[in-house]
Amino acid sequence: MKAIYVSLLAAAGVMSAGAVQAQDAEALAKSKNCFACHSIDKKVVGPAYKDVAKKYTAKDEPMLAAKVIKGGKGSWGEVPMPPNPSVTPEEANKLVKWILSLK
Repeated sequence: MKAIYVSLLAAAGVMSAGAVQAQDAEALAKSKNCFACHSIDKKVVGPAYKDVAKKYTAKDEPMLAAKVIKGGKGSWGEVPMPPNPSVTPEEANKLVKWILSLK
């Protein structure tokens, strides 16, 4: 019985850690002003994050993280994504992992 209890506690801890990490990533996106051009589930100026998650996979993470920092153009139309030099590579990776988790 004790082993089952410990296993359930460990599973709950892992699940809540994932939820906390998602909240942290969303808060990071808000703090970096990403939601000025993006939304989770609808197009604003840029694509919805759920649409990005549908289009790309984990193998695209390095390219997407670079676009977060350097900006980009052409992947989603004519409106360019401006560079975000205040976003560190670590933050860009965290944001991209969170966005891709929104499938």
